[in-house]
Amino acid sequence: MTADSGALAGTPTSVRTPTSARTPTSARTPLISGTTAIAGIGATEFSKDSGRSELKLAVEAVRAALDDAGLSPADVDGLVTFSMDASAEIAVAREVGAGELTFFSLIGYGGGAACATVHQAAMAVATGAANVVVCYRALNERSGRRFGQVSVDAVRAVNSAGLDNGWHYPMGLATPAATVAMAARHYMHAFGATSADFGAVAVADRKHAATNPSAWFYQRPITLDEHQQSRWICEPLRLLDCCQETDGGVAVVVTSLDRARSLKKAPVVISAAAQGSGPNQYTMTSYYSGDLTGLPEMGVVARQLWSQARLRPADIRTAVLYDHFTPYVLMQLEELGFCPRGEARNFIAGGAIELGGALPLNPHGGQLGEGYLHGMNGIAEAVRQVRGSSVNQVPGDGPVLVTAGTGVPTSGLILSPA
Repeated sequence: MTADSGALAGTPTSVRTPTSARTPTSARTPLISGTTAIAGIGATEFSKDSGRSELKLAVEAVRAALDDAGLSPADVDGLVTFSMDASAEIAVAREVGAGELTFFSLIGYGGGAACATVHQAAMAVATGAANVVVCYRALNERSGRRFGQVSVDAVRAVNSAGLDNGWHYPMGLATPAATVAMAARHYMHAFGATSADFGAVAVADRKHAATNPSAWFYQRPITLDEHQQSRWICEPLRLLDCCQETDGGVAVVVTSLDRARSLKKAPVVISAAAQGSGPNQYTMTSYYSGDLTGLPEMGVVARQLWSQARLRPADIRTAVLYDHFTPYVLMQLEELGFCPRGEARNFIAGGAIELGGALPLNPHGGQLGEGYLHGMNGIAEAVRQVRGSSVNQVPGDGPVLVTAGTGVPTSGLILSPA
C-alpha cells in the first residue's frame, strides 16, 4: 500500500496491563462454541488483474466452497459479507442459484470484519436463524479500487466515518499506511523496536509464501537485507512492511457441527469467535484512546477467545495473524498474550515465527505473501491447518488462532479438529 505523507512521532503514554493478566471480558460460553463448524472453503486465484467482475469472483468462490463441503446452492439459506463488499447477498444468491434466504448480514470496519463474518454465521446457525451460511469476500483491489491510496470519498462521506476522517485527513493521515506509521513510530519509541524487527515478520511471511503455489509471491522469498533496502512508503514503514493489493475472492461455509459430520470433509470446529472494539475507538488508528503502544480492540477479542475456548496462548499450534502492516503483527502478539507488552521483538527473534519455530505465523504466506483478501484467505488457511491439508502443514493437532484487521474494530476465531 502507498502513502505520501510523513510519519509523526509522539511520546510514550502509560503502558496498559497485558491482555493475559486482565480479567476476562465475559465468562459466558456462547451457543456457538463447539456446536458450529466450518464445512467448506473456496477461493479464486490471487492476481493483480482478475479480468472479471467482483460479483463473478464472489460466485466462483462460493461455488468452490459449497463443492468443497459437498453441498448444493439449494442448501444455502444464509449469506454474510463485508459492508464494503460490492456484491450484495441477494445478487450472489441469484447468481449461485440459492433459494430462499432466512439470514443475511453485512459486517463493517473493513478487514476487521473477516472473522466476524464467521462469528455472525455461527450465531445464525446456533440460534436456528439459518442452517447453512456462506461467508464471502470478493474484490478487485489492484485492478479496481485500491484501498492503499488516498480516497477523497472517505472524508466526504455523509456519516460519522466521514466526520472522523475529517480530523486527520488535513494532517496528511489519509491512507492506511500513514495512519499505521504514526502508531508504529510511537511503538518504536516506547519499546526500542526497529525496522529490522518489523522486517522479520515480512521475511517469515515471504518464506512461507515461497513454498505455497497459490501465493502471489510463490518462489519469491526475501531476505532481511532486501526488506531494509526497500523504499520508504511512510516512515517507518517500508514497501515490504505493507501488504499486497489483490484481486480475488474467498468463501467459507458454516453449519452445525452435527450436520458437518455428515458432509464431504472433516468438520473444523468453531471453538471460539468474538468481535471487539476498544474505548474511544476510531477507524484505522484510535489516536485518542490514550495508548498508541497497543491494539485495545484486539485485547477485547483475545479475552473472549481464551474464555470461550478455555485455552491459553501456549495451547495454540499455529496462528494466522492479520498482517496488513508488519508492526501490528508484533502488537497483536502482545495483546493476545503470547508475550509481555513491548517484548514481541524478542519473542519473534531467531525464526520463532517461521515454520519449525515456537509459534509459526501465517504458514500460507499471509497477506504480505499470499494475497490480501481482507483476511478471508487467512481463515481458509486455518481450516487447512486443522484438516491437515496445508502445503505448509504445522505438525500436531492443536487449535489454530485467526485474527482480523487491527487498528479498527476487529474479530477473531479459534478453530479446532472435531
